[in-house]
Amino acid sequence: MTQRDRDRLVVLKKAQKKLITQSQAAEELGVGVRQVKRLMRALRERGDQAVIHGLRGRPSKRRTGAAQRERIVGILSRAVYRGFGPTLASEYLAKKHRVKIGREALRQIMMEGGLWRARRQKVEAVHQWRARRSSRGELIQWDTSEHDWLEGRGEKLYLIHMIDDATSELTARFVRHDSTEENMRLLWSYLERHGRPVAFYTDKASLFRTAPKTARDRKDLPRDEREPLPPTQIGRALQELSIVWIGAHSPQAKGRVERSFGTAQDRLVKGLRVAGVGTLEQANRYLEEEFLAWWNQHLVRAPANASDAHRPLGAEHDLAASLSRVESRQVDNVFSEEEDGIRYRIVSKAMPAGLRGAIVRLERRLDGSLAVRFRERYLSVEECAPKPRVAPARPAPAVAHHQTVRPRKPVRPSEALRASMDNFLKKPGLPLWKAAGINRTRTPDRFD
Repeated sequence: MTQRDRDRLVVLKKAQKKLITQSQAAEELGVGVRQVKRLMRALRERGDQAVIHGLRGRPSKRRTGAAQRERIVGILSRAVYRGFGPTLASEYLAKKHRVKIGREALRQIMMEGGLWRARRQKVEAVHQWRARRSSRGELIQWDTSEHDWLEGRGEKLYLIHMIDDATSELTARFVRHDSTEENMRLLWSYLERHGRPVAFYTDKASLFRTAPKTARDRKDLPRDEREPLPPTQIGRALQELSIVWIGAHSPQAKGRVERSFGTAQDRLVKGLRVAGVGTLEQANRYLEEEFLAWWNQHLVRAPANASDAHRPLGAEHDLAASLSRVESRQVDNVFSEEEDGIRYRIVSKAMPAGLRGAIVRLERRLDGSLAVRFRERYLSVEECAPKPRVAPARPAPAVAHHQTVRPRKPVRPSEALRASMDNFLKKPGLPLWKAAGINRTRTPDRFD
C-alpha cells in the first residue's frame, strides 16, 4: 500500500465514523460523491484493501508479447540504432518497421534488454530563464556548430542554425566552411523566405565583429573614447538592410540556439546514420526534408503576439549588392582590378564625369561576378586580355667531352686597350729606394 492509498483510507474512515460528510470526503479525495459511496461500500465488504485498485499486480492484457519484445530488442540492437533513446526509437520503429509501441512501454523493454539505462534527474540550481520575445521575427539567434555530423562517412561539415526566439522556428544548412560567404548564402535564403527580422543575436566571432587592435599606450582608455572599428562584411550588410546586430556576452546568453544544437547532435546525427548520408548534398536534402520538417511541426510554439515582426524586402534592398564582399578603390588614369589572376577594367564609354581620382565601390558577389559602383550608378566592366608571358632565357646546355667545340673568332682589341698595354710593357723607371738616394744638387731636375 502506497502513502497515497493510506491517505485515502484515512479520509474514508473519517467519513465512516461520521466525522465528516461524504461531500467533504469527495472534495478531499478529488472525486465525486458517487465514487465515495462506492468506496464506502467496498470498505465495509473488503476492509482496507478497498483503496487498492483491483488490477494492481496483474499483467496487463495489452502487454507486448514475448515474441514481439524479442523482435524489438533485435531491431534496436543493430549498429545504426546505437545510442537511440526510447522516444526516438519508438518513432523509427513505427516509421521504418511498422511496430507501434509507446515510449514508456519501449523504455521498459529497452531497460530489460540492456539497451537503455535509467538516469537520475540532477537537481540543478534554479535559473531564471529569459522570457521569449513576444512576436515572430523580433529576434533571431544565429550560430554555427562544428561536429562530426557524418561520423566519418564523408567530409567535415558545419551546421549553421537560425532559430526564432519567439517560436523556435528553425532554419539551417550544412556547409563545408564556416566562412562569410556561406553565412551570407543562408542569410539570403532566410530573407527571401521570411523577410527582414528586427535583430540578429550572435556571438562575438570575427564574422560579426571586428577584433579591436589597440596600442599599448591606449589600452587604458575606456571603450567609449576609442575610435570606432569598421564593421565586418556581415555587419555592413545588416546595416544596409536595416537589421540590428546584438552580440552575446556568453554562450548561455543565446541558450536557445545552443540547446537546438544539442538536439541536432543527438537526433540529426542518428537520422543521417540510418539514412546512410555521406555527402554534403545528401545531408542538406535530409536536413530540409526530414529534420526541419519534423522540428517545425513538433517543436514550434505559438508566439505571445500573433503579429509578425518581419519586414518585407523593398525595391531599395538589393541582396546581391549587400550580401557581397565590398571594398573601396580609387580610380587612376586607367582603372584595373585583379581578381583570381584575372584583371578587369572600366569600359571607356561608360566613364562618367568626375570618375578619375574618385572612390568606387567594388562588389565581389556570391555568384563570382564583379560589380563596380560609382555613386548610385553601376559601371560596365570588361575583362582585360592576359599579358603575354615571356619565357626566361634558358642556359646553354653543357657540352659533353666527346663533342667538338668550335673555335671562337678572334676579337680585335680596341685603341684604348692597345694604349694601356703599351704603357704596361714600357721599361720601368728607377726603384723608389734608388731615387731617394740621388743627390739632387748635382743632378738636373729631370730623370732620364
